[in-house]
Amino acid sequence: MKIYTGSGDRGKTSLFSGERVPKSSERIEAYGDLDELNSVLGGLVAAVPGQPEVQAQLAAVQSDLFHLGAWLATSAGSPAAPALTPFNPARSAALEQAIDRMEEQLPPLKGFILPGGHAGAAWAHVARTVCRRTERRVAGLALEGGSAEADESLQRALVYLNRLSDYLFVLARHLNRLHGVGERLWKA
Repeated sequence: MKIYTGSGDRGKTSLFSGERVPKSSERIEAYGDLDELNSVLGGLVAAVPGQPEVQAQLAAVQSDLFHLGAWLATSAGSPAAPALTPFNPARSAALEQAIDRMEEQLPPLKGFILPGGHAGAAWAHVARTVCRRTERRVAGLALEGGSAEADESLQRALVYLNRLSDYLFVLARHLNRLHGVGERLWKA
């Protein structure tokens, strides 16, 4: 099977729901950012060998992002939307629980932290910033509106992405602590 089809050579692509749209559309931008986030998370997984719990959490997140990507690649109100499984809000709760477990082991924040430290922590900070951009793009789509089911799924995606960026921030701190790397505070 060839990976290239040529169908996008004129600047358009197909959504999961079948419509052809410009590659510059807000929907394509949103799931492109989601795809970039998933790839950066792959880099983060590679940067934390010997951390099976963290790697398992990140693998679950990557799977969640594919699920969210299906919703982003489906236009609101399309006949394909009912075939998608609604995004489970328990996934956001799982991120909150992971955040709480890591925070129990961390010292309280005393200021703004400069991104960096251990390679895994640095990757977590990069992933956090890509996650925030993705969240902004999805927020733009959510404002467009559409069917109630699509609106609900986009709202759940926004909650998830918001928790994910918090998780990635705390994960960066956690990884620095595990590797004995001190946090560098911003000095005004």
